[in-house]
Amino acid sequence: MSLAPLLAAPFAVQLHVFTVVPAFFLGSWLIFFSRKGARRHRLAGYIYLALMTVTSIAVLFVHTIMPDGPFYGFSPVHLFVPLTLAGVVGALYYARRHNIKAHRKSMLGVYIGGLLIAGSLTLLPGRIMHSVFFGN
Repeated sequence: MSLAPLLAAPFAVQLHVFTVVPAFFLGSWLIFFSRKGARRHRLAGYIYLALMTVTSIAVLFVHTIMPDGPFYGFSPVHLFVPLTLAGVVGALYYARRHNIKAHRKSMLGVYIGGLLIAGSLTLLPGRIMHSVFFGN
């Protein structure tokens, strides 16, 4: 494992990783270990959603997969951005209205889609995080 590829990456990539890593751990704690509805859960939830918002916006400035593609550098991975942001808005909306079932669904969507699926795609060969974890 070497952080050199990450340290040499553009600022948008570094900001994305800087926000997504704590979001992953905080999201895992929120889903699996926190007492739902408690003050600590709500505070951590706001922090988690803020991190996911920043990480989603930061990735809009990352164009490493298809830099010369037909969509101005955007790739299919960027489809997770509006889905994640919609999940963030939905999670807040439903929590404020005490619709726990819809809130849970939104939060799981952000976690599974925005972190697990999109995150696993960063480990594919040729991606920066693949180089960090597995070398060239």
